[in-house]
Amino acid sequence: MSKKRSQARRHAVQAIYQWQMAGQDLAAIYEQFLGEQDLSQFEVPYFKDLLHGVPNNLQELDGLLKPALDRAIESVDPVERAVLRLGVYELKHHMEVPYRVVINEAVELAKVFGAEKGHRFVNGVLDRVAKSVRAAEIRG
Repeated sequence: MSKKRSQARRHAVQAIYQWQMAGQDLAAIYEQFLGEQDLSQFEVPYFKDLLHGVPNNLQELDGLLKPALDRAIESVDPVERAVLRLGVYELKHHMEVPYRVVINEAVELAKVFGAEKGHRFVNGVLDRVAKSVRAAEIRG
């Protein structure tokens, strides 16, 4: 797990949160983040993929989240919602990343940006989603 990829996820969660809250154009958010960050510190193509991948696959991602949630996705804290959507996107569209890495990274993001116990919620939800999306990998 590379530090640059972790940083890409960190920026992506912030950008997805911004998109969720303001409905701002993805290209504008992307340009804003590139202008504010040291590009050598994170994996820019991965950041771009995550930033565009979540909104472009939103129905699929929310559909995968729905059975794992105890409430409507819209009532989940906006930070945790961004982390969950990012995590599910990686589980579904980045099979090269082990599911445990996806979950661990999401939990760390929830610890940094989310509510006090939000990381536990994120861990439980993504664990349930992984059991359906990555069943073969989990069984080993």
